[in-house]
Amino acid sequence: MNSIGFTKPSTGTIILLLLPFMLLALIFVVIYPNEFQLQSLTGIAPAIITHASNSTSFFSPEKPAFRLLMGILTLPDHYERRHLLRLVYSLEPRLNAVIDVKFVFCNLTKDDQRVLVALEIIRFDDIIILDCPENMNDGKTYTYFSSLPMLFNGSNGDDKPYDYVMKADDDTYFRLPRLVESLKKMPREDMYYGFVVPYHDYMSGMGYILSWDLVQWISSSNIPRNNSVGHEDMMTGKWMNLGQKAKKRFNTKPAMYDFPIPVPIDTCSHKFVPDTIAVHRLKDNPKWARTLKCFNVTDALKPSKLYHIP
Repeated sequence: MNSIGFTKPSTGTIILLLLPFMLLALIFVVIYPNEFQLQSLTGIAPAIITHASNSTSFFSPEKPAFRLLMGILTLPDHYERRHLLRLVYSLEPRLNAVIDVKFVFCNLTKDDQRVLVALEIIRFDDIIILDCPENMNDGKTYTYFSSLPMLFNGSNGDDKPYDYVMKADDDTYFRLPRLVESLKKMPREDMYYGFVVPYHDYMSGMGYILSWDLVQWISSSNIPRNNSVGHEDMMTGKWMNLGQKAKKRFNTKPAMYDFPIPVPIDTCSHKFVPDTIAVHRLKDNPKWARTLKCFNVTDALKPSKLYHIP
């Protein structure tokens, strides 16, 4: 029987044969870049945080109990604090609610901010830059609330993109599962939720929540517009009182409080309690570490030969 000989193809021939498949693969990657994001670099499980737009959004695959915009008012230069908050909230368990975490500050003023903040936006898409000079009590909170209907109305194909809106400080840690359990029982209209400042009738600026209809009212009423300057949490309470709004008020005390100090100067501070929703005045890393340790945030750390943490 005659044997049939095969000539070994040259390298050039192989490349020519494979070239159409390589071009098809390249076209697919260009058209669908999101399919190839390296999620492992973030350490965040896709089941908890959606990266469709790289925004920090906590959700459950089930029908959410509510939608909350969590606006953390901060400063452009607070890069480390923002990264810490992103890390901490990314480790929260799955929630039966949508919580969109956004960092809020005013106009950038330095060249390094324009570059470094831009990098954060590209990667995380979780920053709102208000059109105002940076301030604390000169109208920043009013600008935040009054801008939201224009920024978000219809963004989800709905006239009501959120059920609730939070204003929070960047030195406040919220235990999101506890917050969800508390907030899902609350009414969706005319609602004002937080820690009532002792002997006053407004919620502490550590973190308070308004229902979406109140945010819409703030954006259209002359009462907040004409009373925007002053201690921001006090002003928010004043708006509600002058406008005869927020008749449904809910005080979270003692589940929201200031970081424990040896000799409390008021009733805002007390020891850690099991049903804690939020802890305020975490001004430095040791206070953050003590708080996170108390609530077992690092219990999921697995043993490894790559590190030794006593």
